[in-house]
Formats: sequence, structure tokens, C-alpha cells
Amino acid sequence: MLDGRVSNPEDPFAFLPVEKRYFPSVPLESMPLWQSARLTDKTGFTHLYLKDDTRQLTGSLKDRASLMVAAFARREGIREITVASTGNAGSSMAGIGAAAGLQITLFLPKSAPKAKMIQALQYGARVIPVDGNYDRAFDLSLTYSQKGKTLSRNTAYNPLTIEGKKTVSLEIFRQLKDIPDMIFVPVGDGVILSGVYKGFRDLKHQGLTNRIPHVVAVQAEGSDAIAQALKKGSFTPITASTLADSISVDIPRNGYYALKQLKENDGSCVTVTDKEILQAQKELASTSGLFAEPAAAASYAGFLKIKQSIPKDKKVVLLITGNGLKDTGSAQKGILFPNQAISSLEALDHD
Repeated sequence: MLDGRVSNPEDPFAFLPVEKRYFPSVPLESMPLWQSARLTDKTGFTHLYLKDDTRQLTGSLKDRASLMVAAFARREGIREITVASTGNAGSSMAGIGAAAGLQITLFLPKSAPKAKMIQALQYGARVIPVDGNYDRAFDLSLTYSQKGKTLSRNTAYNPLTIEGKKTVSLEIFRQLKDIPDMIFVPVGDGVILSGVYKGFRDLKHQGLTNRIPHVVAVQAEGSDAIAQALKKGSFTPITASTLADSISVDIPRNGYYALKQLKENDGSCVTVTDKEILQAQKELASTSGLFAEPAAAASYAGFLKIKQSIPKDKKVVLLITGNGLKDTGSAQKGILFPNQAISSLEALDHD
């Protein structure tokens, strides 16, 4: 949606299709890109960076898309936005919608983590539980938005979501003052992946760089439609099953476009098991102090799986897309709780 040359490449809003004045009054600064000394020591990679979107207003990268959709709605005088979500997109749109003074109607699978439903309800959204998975919620929300003539925020349906998510690439470029060699991206529908590519393409189009990084799409083994399609050349039906709910989809709604981006830019896919995701989540938290939800920790799991094939001097970015407190139920599967309480310090001597 970016045409021609931007007037000021240093201004991130110059790359966006909606003017800054329409964005709600929430913090709009860049999310941190940082290195953990202990993670560097553990992995041996001296240029390993964490792009930390756990610090977004509602705790996930989905705020980037929600901000863009809310700004567009305000500019066009639209009062209601509807969205289907496994949790993060819904709680994000609910929070950003509250800041923007918009009514949010959220279709959420009844199996979604309670923490994400609580977030949405606290923000004042109308939450409609769906007896089915994300794909069913997606279809119902589209029908609702078309009948009621409301704005759909649905990922891969509304192109503004890609425009919002591309800002993560613009930030990485400004913060590194360079293009990374590799970036690991958790992938479900493929919209974050497409946004990452769109941001780097815009930078290249503006003559600010002459290359696009190698993007590694990380999928859960139980939700690997895009990885399978990259290998086989076409999509085949799957029934998704993974504890990483944010990247769990039967039908990747942005699958064909995401696959096209991977092929055209020599990207790659890696799949990780739920066990590998939980191990990566715990290792990331206990080594760096960054507690990521399972889908977000998938990027680290993917990195660990193939790091032996990566030269250790490469600039590598792990996209950490959501806060671990959004899904404590899954996190509990990777830890051991203390099995008894004490009444005095003497009891510790018997442990």
C-alpha cells in the first residue's frame, strides 16, 4: 500500500497508509531489540537479538495490526470492529479499541486461554464464545461483519493487518542500523511473516537497503500447513493440534501469499514439537528473563533446532510475539511446582 518515495525515511509513519493523527493515544514507540549476555554465552552467537513485542500495550505483536485498523476506522468514521481470534488478536483489538473509543465484537473459540478472554472482557469488548476452532470463529465473524456492515480486522482478510505488522521490520532496521542476516518468525496464518517481508520490501523499494534477510518460518509440528506446502508445492488439509494456540490453524488464511513470499525470497521453514516449544520457553525465561507464551517461544525453539547450520557471526533476530502471562496453563506443563509448604526454615534441612 506504499506508493512512491516517502518524504522522510526516518519517520515510521511515512511508510503507513493512515496518518499519525488518527492513531489512538497510546505509546507508539519502538519495541526493544536487545541482547541477553547469558543467552549469548549459552548459544555462542555474538549477534543474537530478541525483538521483544511482549511489551506492547496488550502484551503481543498483534497491537501493531490493531493500531492500524483502529486508525483507519477513526479516519473513516467507523464505530464497530469485529474480529476472530485464538486470543491475542482479540485481546489486542479489544484493548486498542478501548483506547480509540471503538466497539469491538470478538469471536473466540471456547478453548482459548482464559487469560486472553479475561483481557478482552476487561477492555469492554463484546465476547462471543464459539463452539468450534479458530477457523469456525473466523467464518462466523466474517458473516457477522458482512451482515452488520462493520469493519473486519480478521487477519489475512483485512490488508491493513499486514501494513501494521510490517512496522516490526522497520523498527529492526532502525535499531540495528542494518538488515539482519536471519530472522525467526512464529507462523500460523502467515500474516506476521508477510508483514515482516512487506517491511523489508518497503525499505528496499526506498533504496535504504539492497537486500532482504533470510526469514525462517517456525511452525508447530501439529500446525504445519505452510511448511508442508513449501515442501510439497501445494496445500493439503490438516487438523491443527498444538498447545501454541496463537499459531494453531487448520487453514492458514494468508497461506498462499506467505508461501509466495517464502519462495520469492528464498525463505525456509522449520517445524518444532510442543515439547521443544515448552523447553525453549523455559530456557528463554530462565536464561534471559524474558517470559514468552508458547507461540512466541517457538522462534527460539526453531533457532535451537537449526543453529548448528548457522555461522555464529551472523546477525540473528528472534521475533518474540507475545507475553507468557497470556497462557499460564500451557507454561505449567513445562515446570514443576513445589510439592509442599513449610512452616519453618528447619524443614528445608530435610529436602
